[in-house]
Amino acid sequence: MQRKTVIFIADSLDNAHKFQQVLSGFDVDVAAGSSVQFKKLLAQHPSHDLVIYEARGDALANVASVESTLVEDGSASMLVIVGEDQLGEFRLPVQVKSDFVVHGASADECAARIRQLLWPGNEGGAGDFIAVDSMTINLATYQVKVDGEPLDLTYLEYALLAFLVTHPGRTYSRDALLRRVWGFDYYGGSRTVDVHVRRVRAKLGPELAQRLETVRGVGYLWSM
Repeated sequence: MQRKTVIFIADSLDNAHKFQQVLSGFDVDVAAGSSVQFKKLLAQHPSHDLVIYEARGDALANVASVESTLVEDGSASMLVIVGEDQLGEFRLPVQVKSDFVVHGASADECAARIRQLLWPGNEGGAGDFIAVDSMTINLATYQVKVDGEPLDLTYLEYALLAFLVTHPGRTYSRDALLRRVWGFDYYGGSRTVDVHVRRVRAKLGPELAQRLETVRGVGYLWSM
């Protein structure tokens, strides 16, 4: 699997220094900048997995706007850094997977919340196994097994399956899957996603294939 990408937005040096140290302990690429650079960083890193956003002072009002931007892409999670004195007016984003930490939280707490957003249910990191019923996915070696037998998947079939399994319960359009799995340098039609979904379902077998659901008129999701 590709390394995770984190966009870090902060206007204070104390959070910038702390999160630089925290993120250095993860298998991630980090793009950091101030709040005025947020949209530029999004454009430069379209395949981001997590946005860490410092919402202190006037920036607190921008959380809803940031959430709306992430909803359009339908993929990234959000961790909000909020001042303790602002908790009364703070509202956690609900349209994207999100969490928050209070300004001044320990590095260990920040790391735990980042792990949960990037690798939910798999806090050991991207190198651990994911088990779903009779299937296991090794994200470090790109291997998938069902009932202990390896599946003969192409890389794109594996990448599509692994992406959906690691983002369960969320529907992704064909275009979003092309961006997230194939990348922006792919120029083919979006129907190639349908072809790969059919191949993955056939290789998974009837029971596991039921989890890879079609959402009519929208796209696909992996049901939990």
